[in-house]
Amino acid sequence: MTRCLRELSAGQRAVIHSIQANGELGRRIRDMGLVPGATLEVVGRAPLRDPVAIRLKDFTLTLRNNEADHIMVKTEEIANG
Repeated sequence: MTRCLRELSAGQRAVIHSIQANGELGRRIRDMGLVPGATLEVVGRAPLRDPVAIRLKDFTLTLRNNEADHIMVKTEEIANG
């Protein structure tokens, strides 16, 4: 299931599917290591849900929601059964 990084909850893992930002913002996001194929985990959110902290490789990164809105991720839904 593909969705926006902003929609993930703490503890969820995902793989980056695409970056929907162009120009300077798109370059900055990619420079931080947020590229298609990278695996990440949401480790927490600020009390007002902005920013979001994510774990990527061996470091923690915080993103504002307006930045996270441009990052599309794929999550695996666990089937009960």
